[in-house]
Amino acid sequence: MDESGYTGYDLLNLDQPFQGASSLLIDEKIAESLIKDLFLKKQNGELKHKKLSRRKSHWKSLLEIQKIILNDFDGLTYVCDKKYLLILRFLDDCVEPFFYENGINFFKDGNNYALASLLYYTAPTLWGKKKFGDLLYYYQRASKNKSILNVNFLTNHAKSLIGKDLSEYLLPLSRNINSCTKDIFKPENDTDIVYIVVLSLITRLEETINGKYEIVHDTSKKLKTYKKAIERLIEISDKRAFKATNITNVNFPLKLHSVKQKDSKSSFAIQLADILVGGVIEHCMTLKGQVAKNDYNQNVMKSYGDNNLLFMFPNADFEDNKQFRKNNQNYEFIDFIAEKFS
Repeated sequence: MDESGYTGYDLLNLDQPFQGASSLLIDEKIAESLIKDLFLKKQNGELKHKKLSRRKSHWKSLLEIQKIILNDFDGLTYVCDKKYLLILRFLDDCVEPFFYENGINFFKDGNNYALASLLYYTAPTLWGKKKFGDLLYYYQRASKNKSILNVNFLTNHAKSLIGKDLSEYLLPLSRNINSCTKDIFKPENDTDIVYIVVLSLITRLEETINGKYEIVHDTSKKLKTYKKAIERLIEISDKRAFKATNITNVNFPLKLHSVKQKDSKSSFAIQLADILVGGVIEHCMTLKGQVAKNDYNQNVMKSYGDNNLLFMFPNADFEDNKQFRKNNQNYEFIDFIAEKFS
């Protein structure tokens, strides 16, 4: 497994608007053979997608090796829009608690995802691009620093938006109602989405792998956060199942039995995972206009099938979103995880 786009708690990083992770089922000898067959004459040392994709001479080999990984070694990539995830986190912390206090399931049929999508597309116009950006920034900063001063900045800014379309969702926060700010102060609560990325990837692996398995990822400092998140999931021994979407269930205990770190310089398998996630992230960056389109990044996704890709992007088709998440058990799942991680 390898990741790309990790910026910790900062989900508003303009240079890296996407975060992703990829996995594949392969042993080191086969991974080494694949790399030597396609890159031996072109690359010395560790393979890095970012370096390889800069040269047109590598594009054919990059596309070919990704196609092989996806078709023959159960390659899987998860990618998300970090701003969208930040909006979801804001709704979870600052809007949902008021609904909960009043006996309303905010997560029913994916209503939280629908509202996050609606805000993603319309709030910059309805509230002003800067004002919406400031709301997310103040929330992110308050969640990180957990000071009363920063929470006051957030609630006062929410108050300044009252009266605009859709601002009714901000009304409890603007009045500084305790339930809409208390989660911000929890030490374990921040805007780092590593847990979401890891769980999304593992959930699919759990459905496709028979028997016990192990995850191996890079030894980089930032991936230590991934290791900790995975280990906490492995420790859950309760036999439980939760419906996430109409095609996905989360089941415990996991088949995953261990996770370890290995230097990517000595792991051909991790280098292949880097190539896989790097290709998807580069394609997504072209959608934002932050990377120029070319014959490589516009063909990367052609090798992906439904079983190879997981994504979390805003969806303006609200009826489709409702059907996809109808009767989900996210409400119960969140309570379960909160209990286990407390």
